[in-house]
Amino acid sequence: MEKGNKKDYQKLYRAILSLKNEEECQAFFEDLYTISELDAAAQRLKVAGMLHKKYTCGHISEVTGASTATVSRVNKCLNYGSGGYRMVLARLEDGEDNK
Repeated sequence: MEKGNKKDYQKLYRAILSLKNEEECQAFFEDLYTISELDAAAQRLKVAGMLHKKYTCGHISEVTGASTATVSRVNKCLNYGSGGYRMVLARLEDGEDNK
C-alpha cells in the first residue's frame, strides 16, 4: 500500500491500538468513519470470513449483499494480500474477540 502519507497511517494505527475496549473503538470509529464506510468495512470482514469457510462467491454475494466485485477483491486480499484478514479471522476463531 503506497497511497497516502506513511506517517499519517502510522499515527492512525497507533490511535486504533490505543483504544482499550469495544466501546472506545465504537466511539472512535463512529467519529472517524461514515455509516456507509463502517458498513462497507464490516461487510468486507464478513465476506472474508465466508470465503475462509469456503462459501461460493454467489452465495456470499446473496447473503451479504456484497457485489461479486467486492467478493473478488476480498478474495484477492485473502490469497495475495498482507495477511491481515487471515490473522484477524484466526484470532476471532480462537475467541480473542471476547464474544
